[in-house]
Amino acid sequence: MDNLTHSLVGALIGQAGLKTKTGLAMPALIIGANLPDVDAACFFWLEGAEHLGFRRGITHGPIALVVLPLILAGLLWGWDSWQQRRGKRPEGRLPVRFGWLYALSLIGCLTHPALDWLNVYGIRLLEPFSSRWFYGDTLFIIDVWLWALLIVSVWRSARIEKRSGEWRRAARTGLALALVYIGLNGAITAFDYRAGGMSREPYPARYISSPVPLAFWQREEIAQLWNDRWISSEWEGMEFGYGYNHSRGVQCVLPDLAAKRESNPQLDAFLVWSRAPFAERAEDGSIVLRDARFYDPRARDRFSVALPDVRCKELVSG
Repeated sequence: MDNLTHSLVGALIGQAGLKTKTGLAMPALIIGANLPDVDAACFFWLEGAEHLGFRRGITHGPIALVVLPLILAGLLWGWDSWQQRRGKRPEGRLPVRFGWLYALSLIGCLTHPALDWLNVYGIRLLEPFSSRWFYGDTLFIIDVWLWALLIVSVWRSARIEKRSGEWRRAARTGLALALVYIGLNGAITAFDYRAGGMSREPYPARYISSPVPLAFWQREEIAQLWNDRWISSEWEGMEFGYGYNHSRGVQCVLPDLAAKRESNPQLDAFLVWSRAPFAERAEDGSIVLRDARFYDPRARDRFSVALPDVRCKELVSG
């Protein structure tokens, strides 16, 4: 999920009562909720599609989820000590307890993979022990309805706190409603998968029920036919169908790329990341690898790898 969602979840957990456990509890929860995304720094040393094979991996796995909170708790503890020595520690801050700082940093960090799992991008929960991707297919990566629910809940809880009211209850209600909303979206995805694409003739080899922006009750239907061709409800029009749309690019036979990926780090990273890979003919007759989840004509190069030395062998329609 986006970092605003991660931050709001951390803040709401704090408002639910955990911020009273130690000084600097809210920074521990909010920073911790974003900390696994430290892997975004890979953009400084990786080029092209290589970041796709690195993100949501090692920093989202079990070792990092234990070590990163420890580092965060240590930094916050050191910050409090530094302020204390210089006489700059805020008078209203609660005593800082390292055990609670670590526990809250850990809770914040654990909310991150839980949220990232919910979308079609996926997450490698077991790195470095396994590079398997896990996908929840439940929420779009930026969900404005979840934003609204979390923002209102944090704001309402903070407002009640200023009035010396029962502010924890408002936050806990917000968390419960967020879980209900996520559960509802999970049910929509499960229904679409079982009663939608997988039950239609001709039955697809693989099917992805992908949440869309704004309309949380709808799903983009992405199917792989038995001839390895990927099609989507967005490509075919409003009604999902298995017909071929020639107005979109020509799909090519996906070649055996095992040998090429050994000498092409861009290709290897793309294939590590890709869940729905397909080959499309470029203007010069070569192929471009894309992923059916992120086929956007306005930004088609963001999730693609060009193979200029591989010629396109057009797939047979049907």
